[in-house]
Amino acid sequence: MKGPALLCFALLSFGSVTGQVSYTIPEEMTKGSLVGNIAQDLGLQIKRLISGKARIYTRDSDQFVELNRERGVLLVKERIDREALCRWTTPCALHFQIILENPMEFYTVTVQITDINDNAPTFEEADIEFKISESAVIGAKFVLERAVDLDVGTNDLQRYELKPTDNFALKMHNNADGNKNVEMVLQKPLDREKQEQISLVLTAVDGGEPQMSGTMQILITVLDVNDNAPVFTQQTYKATVTENSPKGTVVATVTASDADQGSNSKITYSITNKVDDVRKVFNINKENGQVTLIGNTDFEDLRSFQLSLRASDVGGLTDSCKLIVDVVDLNDNKPEINIMSKSTVISEDAKLHTVVTMINIEDRDTGENGNVQCSVSDSVPFILKSSTNHFYTLVTDSDLDRERASDYNITVTCSDEGVPPLSSSVTLTLQISDVNDNAPVFERSSYEAYIIENNTPGLSIFTVKATDADWNQNARVSYILEDSSVNGVPVSSYVSVSADSGIIHAVRSFDYEQIKDFYFRVKAQDGGSPPLSSNVTVKIMIQDQNDNPPQVLYPVQTGGSLVAEMVPRSADVGYLVTKVVAVDVDSGQNAWLSYKLQKATDRALFEVGLQNGEIRTIRQVTDKDAVKQRLTVIVEDNGQPSRSATVIVNVAVADSFPEVLSEFTELTHDKEYNDNLTFYLVLALAVVSFLFITCLVVIISVKIYRWRQSRILYHSSLPVIPYYPPRYSDTLGTGTLPHVYNYEVCRTTDSRKSDCKFDRAGSQNVLIMDPSSTGTMQRIQSEKSILDQPDCPLEHLFRGACLTDVEVSTTNLALSISERWTATVSPSPSTDPVSVSPLCPEFCFYVI
Repeated sequence: MKGPALLCFALLSFGSVTGQVSYTIPEEMTKGSLVGNIAQDLGLQIKRLISGKARIYTRDSDQFVELNRERGVLLVKERIDREALCRWTTPCALHFQIILENPMEFYTVTVQITDINDNAPTFEEADIEFKISESAVIGAKFVLERAVDLDVGTNDLQRYELKPTDNFALKMHNNADGNKNVEMVLQKPLDREKQEQISLVLTAVDGGEPQMSGTMQILITVLDVNDNAPVFTQQTYKATVTENSPKGTVVATVTASDADQGSNSKITYSITNKVDDVRKVFNINKENGQVTLIGNTDFEDLRSFQLSLRASDVGGLTDSCKLIVDVVDLNDNKPEINIMSKSTVISEDAKLHTVVTMINIEDRDTGENGNVQCSVSDSVPFILKSSTNHFYTLVTDSDLDRERASDYNITVTCSDEGVPPLSSSVTLTLQISDVNDNAPVFERSSYEAYIIENNTPGLSIFTVKATDADWNQNARVSYILEDSSVNGVPVSSYVSVSADSGIIHAVRSFDYEQIKDFYFRVKAQDGGSPPLSSNVTVKIMIQDQNDNPPQVLYPVQTGGSLVAEMVPRSADVGYLVTKVVAVDVDSGQNAWLSYKLQKATDRALFEVGLQNGEIRTIRQVTDKDAVKQRLTVIVEDNGQPSRSATVIVNVAVADSFPEVLSEFTELTHDKEYNDNLTFYLVLALAVVSFLFITCLVVIISVKIYRWRQSRILYHSSLPVIPYYPPRYSDTLGTGTLPHVYNYEVCRTTDSRKSDCKFDRAGSQNVLIMDPSSTGTMQRIQSEKSILDQPDCPLEHLFRGACLTDVEVSTTNLALSISERWTATVSPSPSTDPVSVSPLCPEFCFYVI
């Protein structure tokens, strides 16, 4: 019959849900029987049991109860036998947990198993025989075997019944150990002549519902008169046996005598102990009274045994005695080491003889077998001191250093004085706590780090790392940026240091062109009290990035005038038209420049030197070539990615200025037409008219000047070489412009010490077309006057002006760039005019 009852249910919350529920069921329930509705009793939904993968957890290997998640009930998994599970222990219960996941929950379940009356009282023997003399006196007692019932409580054995009761009655006798002996007492004298055999039935009845019972048949043979009972020679015998003696060892021999003769004097010996386990350890020979060992003896479990012996003759008369067997100790037990108190952590600055652990030593043996001596290994700074008998203290014997050894495994070995000696050991683990006695140490004596310019502020540059041989807080290193300055600015405005990780971050974006490297110091400080520290020097080197495009120095791109390079139609292949001059303030390969012709009016006519930027003709100029030639040159550096600049070079293919003027007037007109048609049309007409008149005046002046120079050369002894002033056209009968050159003046801050040769005769012919004719004339006159000033040093010439020393110095500073340029001038007009190398120390003046 199933009777679950909910005894207790508690629901607590300590991060995970816990609870307890108890059920009570009888034993012997069939498999699949319901124990209880766990979902209802715990207040859980069925879907929670399924989603949480509810399962039973138990430490026992046998699982008698199972969980049905779909129904939310506990079922009997295996038949439960209370007697096999708990024997006489009460109450008998199963304990297990129900665990759920997501979230994690567990509940404690107790299932108490109640006893049912499923075991009847049983006797060890189904029948027993007694031979009782007819002369037995009324009141004679005969001890009967007790019955055993495996049930408990009311289902246990309650009473005995003896039938028939003509001659005997039952009597219960309480022993000192709480058990009851059943005795059969003679109430009526026996008469062998009337009844030689008497059969009795002893019934043991329990208190269950329904009641169950067990029976034992008692056969009594009535003997002839035997009026002398056996008598033991001693009432108490004593013997000794060594523990762990082998089975069959003879312990002692007892003797009894009977004054009767014949069969009445034959004695049988037996052991009458019932309650204890004596009969499992000893046996007596029924014939000669020899007691032998049939079980194990252990001095530590039981030091002596008391055997109750009985001598019976054939007439049923008996006598009893006691045999006391003392167990002799052997050295069969190792010393037991018990830790009374111990420290798991000790400071490295602990004083000498500081107590670390207190130990108690026990040995279950006695005498010399129980005398114990203990020691520790020699490799540890600890020793054992004996305070009193069986007590030891482990103390420090030398100074401790956590950095040398952060923990110790101390092995304590204890040995007794038995033969042979037995020993045992235990290992104690002791941690050495830290004292701040070590400063942080950097991994390197100094650090160098690189960062590319134009970095993002806050970028991680580098990590400094320091270690501290101490531990925990004493080894927790913090990094501090020491106060210093870089170029008069606090270093904290350049970099910062993460206090925890030592990561150095850039506070600002660096510019390689402004600063290339700087130094600072980082201090590593531990968290001890007082703190210890060390420092290291860090050098940050800025790496160049291709962040500056090339800057075109020549030809100058102006919005107010058009610069055109003139190429005579008689120019040969390889004729130097002009040179594109550019610089890049970056360094390294980021400043290596290359020149390419991107677009051109006639690509078959011109080419650009890849490295030097020289624009030359690649074929013979013909009359069919257009006067207006527009070249787009792109200047690229060698950075990744590369940066570039574009310059437009206007080339006039003409032999006379009027042709140039007319073409470039149209160019100017076309260029401005789309912006403001009316304004630029009027302006272009005015400029063309003015320039035409100006050119006529200039041409006449040049012819006069050349004629005078030729007259001077004619009267001199030198070969006659025509002199062509810069930027003036030739109006001789040849009809073509002469080869004239542009010279570059490369000057440094030590220009007065430099060797720089110039040839006034070769300035490249460059035509500057200004919408204002007045501006054109003024420029021509100004540059002509400058060139004709013999008193102006060449290094003071700059853009048509003669500078003072102070102005030169100021200009040098303003125009200083990181790239250097040098120029080589060809000695005669017939050779290549100009070759420019991309290295110039400080700045370059261009004399047109």
